[in-house]
Amino acid sequence: MNIAVMYRRFATWRRNSKLKRLSSFEKFSALLLVVLSIFMLLPIVYILNHAFKPYQELFIYPPNIFVRDPSIQNFIELLGITKNTAIPVTRYIFNSIVVTGLGVFCITLASAMCAYPISKHKFPGHKIVFATILLTLVFVPETVMIPRYLIVSKLGIMNTYWGHVLPLVAVPTGVFLMKQFMDQLPDELLDSAKMDGAREFTLFVKIVVPMVMPAIATVAIIAFQGAWMNTESSSMFMQDEEMKTFPFYIDTLTTGMGTSVARQGAAAAAAMLLFLPNLIMFLMFQSKVIATMAHSGIK
Repeated sequence: MNIAVMYRRFATWRRNSKLKRLSSFEKFSALLLVVLSIFMLLPIVYILNHAFKPYQELFIYPPNIFVRDPSIQNFIELLGITKNTAIPVTRYIFNSIVVTGLGVFCITLASAMCAYPISKHKFPGHKIVFATILLTLVFVPETVMIPRYLIVSKLGIMNTYWGHVLPLVAVPTGVFLMKQFMDQLPDELLDSAKMDGAREFTLFVKIVVPMVMPAIATVAIIAFQGAWMNTESSSMFMQDEEMKTFPFYIDTLTTGMGTSVARQGAAAAAAMLLFLPNLIMFLMFQSKVIATMAHSGIK
C-alpha cells in the first residue's frame, strides 16, 4: 500500500515537474552544470576530510578524498604544539579575528566613502581619480612592499593592530564595485532628499548605504578574504610574536622540520580552520554577490 502511494506521488510530481517543459538542450545544460558543480565541490570535500585523517591516511598513494577512520588527533596536535610556549595558538586566532573584524569594517567604509563622491558628485577630475584607482590594479604587491613598510614605520604603528589593518584599507576592486552599483541609483532620489533638507551625511547613511547593500556585502567578502588570509603584515610589520596572526602561524608549522612528515596532521587541521570562515562568509552573502556582479556591468 505504501509503495502504491509513493508511486502515485512520484507520478504526480513528474506530471507537475518543470523539467518536462525544458528543451533537450536545456536539460543537457542543466545536467552539465550539475556535473561541474560536483567536480568543483571536490576540493572542499577533500579539505574537510583531510583534516580528520590519521597519519596513516595522510600519506596514502593514490590519496583518498574521503577519510576512512576519522580522528580528531590532528586538532589535538595543533593545540598541543604551543602548549609549552609563551604564545598559545588561541592568541594567533584571536589576533586574526580582531584584524579581520577591523579590516572588513574599515575597507567597506573606505570603499563606500570613496565611491560615493566619484559616482554622484562628478567633481572636476573625478574621471582621472577613478582611472588612477583602477590603474593600481596592475601593480603586483611586491612593487609596493618597501613604500608600505616605510609608511607603516613612519606612522609608528609597528606591532599594533593598526599595522595589520591600515595597509589593507585601499582596495581598488571594492571602490570599483561600489561605484558601479551607485551609478544605478537615480539622481532624482538624492535631489528630492536634498530639497527636503537632508545633508550629505544623511544622504550617504540613510539612502545610499541601504540601497547598495549587495555591493557592501560583496566588498565585505573580498575584504574578509584579504584580511583573514593575510600573512604579509605579520612577517613585515610585527616583530612581537604575540601580535602575529593565525595564517602566519600556519606557514611556520612545517618550516624548519627535518622531514616532510612532521606536523602534517596539524597543518591539515589548521588549513580546514583557515578555510571554513571563508566558506561560511560566502554562503551567507552569495545572493548579494550575484546581485552586485549583475548590476556592476549595467548602465
